[in-house]
Amino acid sequence: MSENFLIYVAITSFFSGIIITPAILPLLRRLKVGQNIREEGPESHLKKSGTPTMGGVVFILAASLTTILFAPKDPLVLMAMFATVSYGLIGFVDDYIKVVLRRSLGLKAREKLIFQTLVALIMYVTIVYLGLSTEVLIPFFGNVELGYLYFPFILVIFLGASNATNMTDGLDGLLAGTFSFSILGMIYITFSQDEIGLGIFALSLLGGTLAFLVYNAHPAKLFMGDTGSLALGGGLASLAILTKTELLLIPLGAVFVVETLSIIIQVTSFKLTGKRVFLMSPIHHHFELKGWSEWKIVLVFWFVQLLFTLLAIVLWNLYY
Repeated sequence: MSENFLIYVAITSFFSGIIITPAILPLLRRLKVGQNIREEGPESHLKKSGTPTMGGVVFILAASLTTILFAPKDPLVLMAMFATVSYGLIGFVDDYIKVVLRRSLGLKAREKLIFQTLVALIMYVTIVYLGLSTEVLIPFFGNVELGYLYFPFILVIFLGASNATNMTDGLDGLLAGTFSFSILGMIYITFSQDEIGLGIFALSLLGGTLAFLVYNAHPAKLFMGDTGSLALGGGLASLAILTKTELLLIPLGAVFVVETLSIIIQVTSFKLTGKRVFLMSPIHHHFELKGWSEWKIVLVFWFVQLLFTLLAIVLWNLYY
C-alpha cells in the first residue's frame, strides 16, 4: 500500500472533521448543549461553563465516513467501528440526558455498565463465531488460551479503557492529544501486521481526532463530552483486542492508566487514613492546583504519552 494512499486517508478524515465541526457548532449552541462544570472542580474551570459539548460526533463521523470510503469490507473493521460507535452512542445518551434534559447525573452507573457489557458481549460472540483467537500473549510466558474467560478479560479491557479516557478528558486538548499519540502506536502495529483495514480505521480516527483538536485546544470552543471520550476508549480497546495486543494498552494508554490510578489512590487513601495524596484527582487537577498552567500540563502529558507510545512500539518489536 502506497504512502500516498495513507496520506489521502488521513487528509480525508482530517478535513471531514474540519468541515463537520462548523456545521454542528451552531446547532449545539442553538440547542444550548453546554458543558456543566462541577463547582468542586478547580475555580479556573468555571468560565468554561456553557461551552458546547457532545463534540465527539465530529471524529466519530469523520472516522466512520473515511473508513467506509477507503477500507476493505473486512469483518475486523466492522467490529472496530461497531465498538467505537456503540460506546460513542452510550456517551451520547449520557450527554443528552445531562445537558439537554438537564438531569445532572446522566445515565445511572448500572445502566451504563449494562450497555457497555452488552457491547463487549457482542464483540466476544463475534470473535468466537468468526473463529478468531481467544489467546492472550503474555511476554516471557507466551500465548495463554483463555477460552470462555476471554469474555470477562475483554470486558475489563473495554470498561477500563473507556472509563480511563473518560476520566482523562478534563483539560482543553488533553484527551484528544494524548489519544492521538496512543493511536499512532496502534497505526504502526496494524500496518506491521498487514491488517490494512484496521490500519485505515486507526488512521481515520487519528485524522478525525486531530480535526477536533483544532477546536478543542486551549481555549476550547468545543468539548467532546462522554460521546467522544467513551468512543475513543472503545475504539482503542477494540483495536488492541483485534490485533491481539491487549497488554500493550498499558503503555499505549499510559496517561489514561495514571489518571485512573490517581483516582483509585486518592479514594483508597482517604477511606483508610482520612488523608488525600493529591490536592485533587484525577492527577491533572493536582498539577492545576500546584499552579501549572493548563497548556503546560497538557504538553507535558502529551510528551509523556509520546514516550510510552515509543516504548510500546519497542515492546511490540521485541515480543510480538
